[in-house]
Amino acid sequence: MPKLKSHRGAAKRFKKTATGKFTRSKAFKRHILTSKTTKSKRQMRGSEVVDKADQARIRRMLPYD
Repeated sequence: MPKLKSHRGAAKRFKKTATGKFTRSKAFKRHILTSKTTKSKRQMRGSEVVDKADQARIRRMLPYD
């Protein structure tokens, strides 16, 4: 069987955890940060587990992660 290619855009955005879930970084943290509150910027820090509804789609895009 031929090998499957990983979706390169997804590979740059998602990482697999030890339990098999995927993590992502939070959105809206790139620019125009002066108009955003300190609280909202603080809550955007770090990473978050991808929603259960999207896990299967990402697993299909990243078959060997």
